[in-house]
Amino acid sequence: MAKLKKVFVLDTNVILHDFNSIYNFEENDVVIPITVLEELDKFKKGNDQINYHAREFSRELDRISGDLLFTAGVPLGKNLGKLSVETGKEFSPQMKSSFQENIPDHRILAIAEYLHNHRSKKKVILITKDINLRMKAKSLGIPAEDYKNDQVKDLDDVISLGITTLEDFNDEKITFLYKSNEGIPEKEFGLEKPIKGHEYFILKNNSSSALAHFDPVEKIVSRVEKPNAYGIYPRNAEQTFSMHALMDPKISLVALTGRAGTGKTLLALATALQQIDMYDQIFLARPIVALANKDLGYLPGDAKEKIGPYMQPLFDNLSVIKHKFNVHSKEYLKIDELLKEERLQITPLAYIRGRSLSNTFFIVDEAQNLTPHEIKTIITRAGEGTKMIFTGDIEQIDSPYLDKKSNGLAYLSDRMQGQDIFAHVNLIKGERSHLAELASHLL
Repeated sequence: MAKLKKVFVLDTNVILHDFNSIYNFEENDVVIPITVLEELDKFKKGNDQINYHAREFSRELDRISGDLLFTAGVPLGKNLGKLSVETGKEFSPQMKSSFQENIPDHRILAIAEYLHNHRSKKKVILITKDINLRMKAKSLGIPAEDYKNDQVKDLDDVISLGITTLEDFNDEKITFLYKSNEGIPEKEFGLEKPIKGHEYFILKNNSSSALAHFDPVEKIVSRVEKPNAYGIYPRNAEQTFSMHALMDPKISLVALTGRAGTGKTLLALATALQQIDMYDQIFLARPIVALANKDLGYLPGDAKEKIGPYMQPLFDNLSVIKHKFNVHSKEYLKIDELLKEERLQITPLAYIRGRSLSNTFFIVDEAQNLTPHEIKTIITRAGEGTKMIFTGDIEQIDSPYLDKKSNGLAYLSDRMQGQDIFAHVNLIKGERSHLAELASHLL
């Protein structure tokens, strides 16, 4: 029996999230409401990622469009369905009684309802990243779903609840790790299943313990010592493992996840300063989510003053490091020198575009507010000798169309796990203060 095709109606935010989304619905048909094209027009100008997606989709639509785009639809390719654009529809009595405002969301909903009522042989599903619009659609009896193509399927497997702790571990092996620099071969380590990528372990028995790391290239488990990076010392095992990953030249891509106050950004910045002689420059950047929802142009001051409040948390971390030293010390003066020479730059992520990322220690803070496509765009621009670090808390997402499973940081951790040049550490214990830790757990 042939599989019954479906019809997917795409909302504007799906295309702004992934301009290639029309190719991700297998053999099913895709419908773009005319209102979506109208809305995309408003996003074409600008330097943000959503503006890029709007322009790219318009180019792609122009490339594949034909006379049938507004009627029977045009084929999307081998083993794919058809793409069509549906013109505006009158609000049904049910639509009028429930949603009286004539806004873009409701016009898209009217088209989805019309197709739902008139294409009885095919199941019509509205795809939108807007939770409220999904609820509105369901109130009319229209199936509605989130765009799931780039969502992480098993989040617990990706963002684990902590570092692997091996209780009652062989005492002789722990002693060997302390006495030898050679480490323990994977086959002798004693795990039933193979170790994937750069994994970290806490080894314990009744008399001793050790922190360990698996090198996927050498296939060796070796002891991890607590480092010092520009006056910053790790306060727990998770921070120790993070600093190890940040300072290991074999690892060129690092993801640090965890709640606020676990030290992610501070550790990344401290290790960057510690290794400055290995790199030409340090970039510490973060996305300004407000750019997508509120025009910064209305805020007072010049460009630097407008973005200042968004960058302040990064400067706060730098201040913590500076105040570990006397104002006349070479370490303190070195930071001022790096800032003056612009070898150390703290800037919005959008300002990095067009910059050379060769031989750069590149830290992206608040990466949970990036889409998977934005993460890919950033990483694919890495030049020779560049190390990239993405930090963030997937529990605190400011973007209205991202969640724990669809944000770029979770996506990165999922797709890259097991790779020889990638390490991921999930920090759990807060180290900001007892008050901050208590608030994070209880409030």
